[in-house]
Amino acid sequence: MRRADRLFQIVQYLRGGRLVTAASLAERLEVSERTIYRDIADLQSTGVPIDGEAGVGYIMREGFDLPPLMFSRDEIVALVTGARMARAWGGAAVARAAEEALVKIEAVLPDGERNRIQQTEIHAPDFMMPDEDRHRFDLLERAADRRQVLDVEYRDAEGAATARRIRPLGLWFWGKVWTLAAWCELRSDFRTFRLDRMDKIRETGEIFRPERGRTLADYYRRVERDQEPKGPDRYP
Repeated sequence: MRRADRLFQIVQYLRGGRLVTAASLAERLEVSERTIYRDIADLQSTGVPIDGEAGVGYIMREGFDLPPLMFSRDEIVALVTGARMARAWGGAAVARAAEEALVKIEAVLPDGERNRIQQTEIHAPDFMMPDEDRHRFDLLERAADRRQVLDVEYRDAEGAATARRIRPLGLWFWGKVWTLAAWCELRSDFRTFRLDRMDKIRETGEIFRPERGRTLADYYRRVERDQEPKGPDRYP
């Protein structure tokens, strides 16, 4: 990550009027705490209103370049609902990002609209997504983003296990069930895999390039041609 991008991210994490430690910033940005101390000092020297000190934590005073966002009542409800669903049913990284998004949205809303977030009575239980599934979600989402070839051990609906080498393309949510759309090297075709039936996932170190006939767009065209995607109970 470029230093300018890291400084921008620090400002984003400090928005919302919360005390944030250098250790947590260092973990999120994958740098040392000493680097965070230097970055905070540089931001303070340029006029960014950050208070705090090493060993205690940092907080940014309100009013720093935060233009009010004008959302309608329905838009706020939609944003809160989406963030709560992502927090409940996404991977660990997505859940953290959803929490951060809610804090940032609340921080930049006009005073009269801030209570709308807490008053939105739409909820999703976060105990339904096992930690192992959250871990699989994060690994697969990252692999799809980075185009990493994976080796997986997969059990079908009858419990038969097979070893697959796949190109992960995207994740689909079916309500309590996540599936991965992928190009399967074993079948030389698109396949859909349930996350909770993946026993082992291993990064191969191999990166794949988009090839005609094997991309996510091609998968969508296949879905449209067949009129419906392979749902959570139809697997290879």
